Amino acid sequence: MAPNPELGGETPVGIDIFVEAGDWPAEAELTRLVDRAVAAAFAETGAGGASELSIVFSDDGHIRTLNAEWRGQDKPTNVLSFPAFSFPKGGRLPPMLGDIVLASETVAREAALEAKPIENHITHLVIHGLLHLLGHDHETDAEAEEMEAIERAALARLAIPDPYA
Repeated sequence: MAPNPELGGETPVGIDIFVEAGDWPAEAELTRLVDRAVAAAFAETGAGGASELSIVFSDDGHIRTLNAEWRGQDKPTNVLSFPAFSFPKGGRLPPMLGDIVLASETVAREAALEAKPIENHITHLVIHGLLHLLGHDHETDAEAEEMEAIERAALARLAIPDPYA
């Protein structure tokens, strides 16, 4: 578990960060962003138990390959989540949550289009990806509303403006 004094406790997961490709902030900054994002998401979901999580910072080429292979969509996307285990939303965490992969060009392009700091967008996408690993989805309007409400609340804990406003 990683201490997170900014949010008053510990993050209940061990986090591995790998910068594979792309133009990203320094690894120390990525670690800070990820730690804060994960702590805020866990504070909002109330998920319990120790687990592990892997976050890969990559590029559009790699995420396009993953998106085509796993989702049948031959295009890059901002973030993909790959759960290691299936478990019920709100259930006890499995020993390994899974992997979150982000694509640098898409993330940077979206941040620029939305006129927001890239650090805020990375934080939002880590929270979004983690919520998928925790069993949340946005396939229906009701699921999307629930997931977005958690994202907004987690981001508000970090003084990051509502990305859906």
